[in-house]
Amino acid sequence: MEEETKKEPVKPEDEGLFEKTKKFIDKANDYIDEKSEDLKKSKTLESVANAIDKAGDYVDDKIEDIKKVNVKEELEEFQAKTDSKANEKIAKAKKFGKKVAGKVADKLENFAKNIKNKTKDEEKPEDTGK
Repeated sequence: MEEETKKEPVKPEDEGLFEKTKKFIDKANDYIDEKSEDLKKSKTLESVANAIDKAGDYVDDKIEDIKKVNVKEELEEFQAKTDSKANEKIAKAKKFGKKVAGKVADKLENFAKNIKNKTKDEEKPEDTGK
């Protein structure tokens, strides 16, 4: 019966470990809060913020410059130039294509004549043998 009434004692180490962990987390949070406040007050952050502001101003200036230039008119002029050059190249390509097609047609006619002549030559000896 003694064994039954004996309760296992609660380990004080477990509670101590939990409390130690909780204290450690609290200290870490305090440290992070303190360092973030120091960072907010530092000149480095101020310098970075100024650099970001300057970069934003630069981009805004460049956007305004682009708006001032007549991009649409320049693009239309570029399109007109490329259209005329493309039409020239297409005309040359058509001319070349017709020339090549004519040569290919001549070669095919020569092949057809050669085949026709060869088949006629082969038919004549058979007719004379009968």
